[in-house]
Amino acid sequence: MSWGVAFRVRQYVKNSLWLAPLVAGLGGLVLAELAYWLDMQGDLSVLQYSPETATAVVSATIAAVVSLTGFVVTVTVLGVQQATGIFSPRYMRLWYRDGRLKLVLAELVGTLMFSISVIRRIQSDLVPDISVSMAGLGVSVGLLLFLLYFDRFLHRMRPVAVAALLAREGRRAFEAWLDEAVRPDIALVAGGSWAPATAPTFVLRAARSGTIQAIDTVGFSAVARQHGCLIVFRHAVGDFMPVGAAILEIHGTTLPNTDAESLSSMLALGAERTFEQDPAFAIRVMVDIAIRALSPAVNDPTTTVQVLDYLEETLRLVGATARPSGGASPETLTSGVIIPVRTWPDFLALGITEIRECGASSIQVMRRLRALLEELGELVLPEHRPAVDEEVRRLDATVTAAYANSVDLDRARSRDHQGIGGPAVGLEARSDGTAR
Repeated sequence: MSWGVAFRVRQYVKNSLWLAPLVAGLGGLVLAELAYWLDMQGDLSVLQYSPETATAVVSATIAAVVSLTGFVVTVTVLGVQQATGIFSPRYMRLWYRDGRLKLVLAELVGTLMFSISVIRRIQSDLVPDISVSMAGLGVSVGLLLFLLYFDRFLHRMRPVAVAALLAREGRRAFEAWLDEAVRPDIALVAGGSWAPATAPTFVLRAARSGTIQAIDTVGFSAVARQHGCLIVFRHAVGDFMPVGAAILEIHGTTLPNTDAESLSSMLALGAERTFEQDPAFAIRVMVDIAIRALSPAVNDPTTTVQVLDYLEETLRLVGATARPSGGASPETLTSGVIIPVRTWPDFLALGITEIRECGASSIQVMRRLRALLEELGELVLPEHRPAVDEEVRRLDATVTAAYANSVDLDRARSRDHQGIGGPAVGLEARSDGTAR
């Protein structure tokens, strides 16, 4: 199995809601055989049932499990509708990966198959007491797991909980990106900032359309070392590739046809972006939630402020983290892999621009953005501060244009970590005399 196929299989397993219940259903049948074997070993059960009582207990269990499964599915569908309307359709990638939802469905389906296997063994002269007790226990555990899932369902409908979850995914992806940056045969460059001086000996083009979800950097590095060539990616993870688009180029030694064709197996193309190697995707979803809250149909700037809290932490992580030493430089790399990545200004513009434009009419959002940018200016690396200053300049221009004739111009130009209602902070002066 190639790396690309293995990646897609892992994604399918993570996203699948039916696989865990299927395995649990088969496990329930196996467990029923084991429980029946224990019943046949002698009087090991603490509880004793008459045939009529046993049949009633297992029948009630089957009915309860079927009803509870339907209720779980109904709640999940309602959650999907709510999350899609309130947050972002892209957030659903995390929703249907919820391990607790899969656990509830797996336990209920497993109990159902177990109970069906048990009820056929109840006879007038033989009652599998252990099996009947286990069936009743199964539905009780299923109910408890459902309550735990329902509790998570309610809490995850809060925008702040969604933002915290996305920030955690962004941190995980960014830390994985840092691990790639220290490899001596991989150079991460700003997209479009560097190009090889030689003409490519081979160009890999997309045989089908899709988004680049992940790259097997280890596999590409091995190919580059083996043939002494330079593999230069034309597009970054997260870019959509139409059919025929150039994904990467080979510079230096010409690869044999078999090795050149195998390069596509080290890529994963899919219908949408993933969080695995794409930290910007987490920021993208947070921004989507923030600007949706600012739409006239919703008009909820407080949600935007809550999202900005976790967006600030994600941007701080990116801007305050120094690139680890040990990574390759594209100018000196003779054999290896060159991958375009986003720079700090790219991350900052992604996180700020649309919220600033959509929230221009909200004093609350303007104040929170100013607090965010001024905080970032103190926390990020010195080389990243000019990009922050540029965003502050753009924010000043936006506020001036939106509130030039408003009595609230002074309030819109103030900073407030709570958006509005926080401790009063007056205007301060920059070194050049302008307000900040």
